[in-house]
Parts: sequence; structure tokens; C-alpha cells
Amino acid sequence: MTDVARPPVGPVPPIPPIPPGAAGVFGERVGLAAAYVALLADTGISHGLLGPREVPRLWDRHVLNCAVVAELIEADATCADVGSGAGLPGLALAIARPDLTMHLIEPLSRRARWLETTIAALDLRNVTVHCCRAEALHSSFMAAVVTARAVANLTTLGEWCLPLVSPGGRVLAIKGSKAEEELGAAWPTLRKCGVASAVVRECGVGVVDPPTRVVDLATAASS
Repeated sequence: MTDVARPPVGPVPPIPPIPPGAAGVFGERVGLAAAYVALLADTGISHGLLGPREVPRLWDRHVLNCAVVAELIEADATCADVGSGAGLPGLALAIARPDLTMHLIEPLSRRARWLETTIAALDLRNVTVHCCRAEALHSSFMAAVVTARAVANLTTLGEWCLPLVSPGGRVLAIKGSKAEEELGAAWPTLRKCGVASAVVRECGVGVVDPPTRVVDLATAASS
């Protein structure tokens, strides 16, 4: 597949207004979140990161859906977002939580360039882009929290993400209605890969409907 921008097909729908729950998630940075949504609806579409049909639900299905995961992340954590794509969840979390040090891992150069341009446009000082596959960082980088959304099944995610997690750290994988079923199927492999415990959590109750479902994989602390 050629790594080139693709123009949108047909007119792009209007961007929805800032929803009431956004202020509670982003606080004084809600305007910055709105600027990110506007970029997603503009160059995010023209670069093929999202389809035009996603514009009406950019807030609820995408940006807020990801940002509410911040409630699971401790203060001042170093985080990595694997397969970041349009910055979901990584950029949404970095906007909601300026205390986080966020690393976006994206193997496609077109997407990585878009992320770098967007970070510069939003003047985000807590974000770094790595244009590579997660495996390329296995021996050189570790984070307390590794996130992923719509990247791969949990077994594959474990292989990609767990080597990036520092001892006692976590993988937070955003999943849908079949999260428990997927976790059950992957658990024997995940346990062999160093996962000490796993639970499905719901984030953003009362903010997004349905709440965001996250598979929380905790690794054992070093002895």
C-alpha cells in the first residue's frame, strides 16, 4: 500500500459543537482539544487518517472516547501510544493531561509527519513522535503506561506492547463490547508474556455513551 495522502470523497460534514462533557475532561485546555478536532476534520481527512463520515462523531466516538482513559493514568507518567495513527488515544491524552510525557509510535511515515505537524500546530511540549514499529524500540525504550486503540488483538498487542512496559507498568488497550471475550482468549499467552493481572474497566461513565472499555494489563514489579 502506497504511503500517500488520499483526498476525501464528497463533501466533509460540519464539525459538531463542543459537547458539555468536554470541559470536565479537558478543563482549561478544552479550546486546544477543539483545535485538535478541527485538524482531524481537515488535514486528518485529506491525509486519509479518518473518513469524512467520522466528522460528526469526532468528539464522542474518538477524542472524548480516548481522553477519558486519562482517569486510569497516574500523575507525571511516561506513556507510549502504539500505532498512534491520528493521535488516538495519544494526542487526546496529551491534551487532557499536560503532566504526561507522551511518546507516539507510528510506523507509517505519512501519519508520523501528520502527527509532527499537528503537535507543532497545537504547541504541545509533552509529545514525541517515533516513526517506527513498536518492535524497533523493544531494547531501547520503556514507559510506565502503554496505550493502544484499534491496532490488533490482545495476543498481538501483548507481543508488541509488553516489552515496552517498565516493571510494574501497564498496557491500557481500548476495546469494545467483546473485551472480556478477547481477554479470556488471550490470557494464557499474556500471562506467559509477564502480565500479572488483567481487568476490563469502564472509563468516562456519564461523559461518553457507552463508556470507553479498556483492558488494563498490569505487569509484575521487579523484585
